[in-house]
Amino acid sequence: MDDGRGSRILDAVLALLAENGISGVSIRAVATRADVAQGLVNYYYGDKVGLIRAALERIEAQDLALVTADPELPPEERLVAALRRIAAPEFLTPAYLSLRLQLWALASAHPDYAEINTRAQSHYRAELSALIRAARPGIPITEANRRAADVDVTQNGLWLTALLGLDTPSIQRTVTRCEEIALAGA
Repeated sequence: MDDGRGSRILDAVLALLAENGISGVSIRAVATRADVAQGLVNYYYGDKVGLIRAALERIEAQDLALVTADPELPPEERLVAALRRIAAPEFLTPAYLSLRLQLWALASAHPDYAEINTRAQSHYRAELSALIRAARPGIPITEANRRAADVDVTQNGLWLTALLGLDTPSIQRTVTRCEEIALAGA
């Protein structure tokens, strides 16, 4: 897939999911959107389940990138930077927020999707917990895990609320609240 066709195919899947949900994703629709032959879509991803699985795995990698620590920053600043990324403008667009909503809904559509969603959320929370522990080394791992879960739920609520209507002051307060949760004293 070094010629970019595989990436175009996944871009098409994500765009179709955001626009129409799972019912809008078919091999034909993806091929048309990606401007590739249907046989190529089948070759790379097999079937619709494979397409959706690959798209979900791409989003999982993007989510993990949100909490990837910048090694140049001190631990507390790394955590704050990660917490603030969630409210970056590219994540607050109607298209992206609609995609997130569709991805959450996919968890009930197929066991493979549920497994990928659960794994992605677990990885995200583990990385967030590690950032919290680095910033607050005195807290037990169970407390860091609890804080990571609370932040994750709050961030998901931020995205869902932003989908209903962008309220910048509330979004900023929510980001601040996530920082307070994560950085509370030991």
